[in-house]
Amino acid sequence: MVATPLKNDRFLRALLKQAVDTTPIWIMRQAGRYLPEYRATRQQAGSFMDLCRNPELACEVTLQPLERFDLDAAILFSDILTVPDAMGLGLYFSEGEGPRFERPVQTRAAIEALPIPDPEDELRYVMDAVRTIRAALNGRVPLIGFSGSPWTLATYMVEGSSSKEFAKIKGMMYSDPATLHLLLDKLASSVTAYLNAQIAAGAQAVMIFDTWGGSLTPTTYREFSLAYMQRIVEGLTRQYEGQTIPVILFTKGGAQWLESMAATGCDGLGLDWTINIAEAYARVGQQVALQGNMDPCVLYATPEAIRAQVKQIVTDFGQPSGHVFNLGHGIHQHIRPENVKVLVDAVHEFGRKA
Repeated sequence: MVATPLKNDRFLRALLKQAVDTTPIWIMRQAGRYLPEYRATRQQAGSFMDLCRNPELACEVTLQPLERFDLDAAILFSDILTVPDAMGLGLYFSEGEGPRFERPVQTRAAIEALPIPDPEDELRYVMDAVRTIRAALNGRVPLIGFSGSPWTLATYMVEGSSSKEFAKIKGMMYSDPATLHLLLDKLASSVTAYLNAQIAAGAQAVMIFDTWGGSLTPTTYREFSLAYMQRIVEGLTRQYEGQTIPVILFTKGGAQWLESMAATGCDGLGLDWTINIAEAYARVGQQVALQGNMDPCVLYATPEAIRAQVKQIVTDFGQPSGHVFNLGHGIHQHIRPENVKVLVDAVHEFGRKA
């Protein structure tokens, strides 16, 4: 691939703490059900996974929010559970119930039998989507690749679905930690290969989503989640085609561990809305860029209230660079698109550098 120069690189510059003209913004789940055009494309695809497995349609929905809003990055349209699906667990989605696996892994024998998928074979559809999206962007904005963290992937693989109590995986963690470490080791190897393949296919930054790390104690978080994310960070391609590839870590509910996360060598930390960004900056802002962190529910409010919240977060950060504005988690499906435009425009207005 011949790299097309970026027309808008402020997202990458902010992650590397370089000078920017204004604060960049992208939104977790920015291609999603709150957009009527996304719902139409998903219906056309037949199912959520059919949409993920069709590179042309995945490209179409990735670009849809960029046509509506002045966003500073695109993020690959896919799912965090593609890796365990490629391991043969049989991923499917039940209406109103979220992801489920036909064959969860709950014994050492089942975990020992798991393969490490080849990203250009079992996950070729993801790499084809990355290549298709990168070409379609034509340098408009950077493309973000991503994966779930080993701990978060493991929770779904052992529980068989989403969970509130994490009884099965935590039971394994406390009673048979060696077996859980075997699973996490395989997942760390798989995610590293998967993200490196996304980078080779055209991803210009990557993000690791540790959605369920916040369910752990400080000790178990470091042993069963953070240690494996650090291994991935250390194994990633950080320079490609002469460009630095920034890496963002995001643990939902992980504000108490920011210092440990920053010490992994990542370039940016995603923040949820449970910490003030000024406090986060005081703790780790000299080491890493910060991404976040407006409560998604603010987008149910009036335009005036949205603008006030944006202004507060930008003011609280208060630095010339090193901030990527985002929500503290994914956008909700019932948000009005007009309110997202208010958000994006307000970030660029209040984030303007002198």
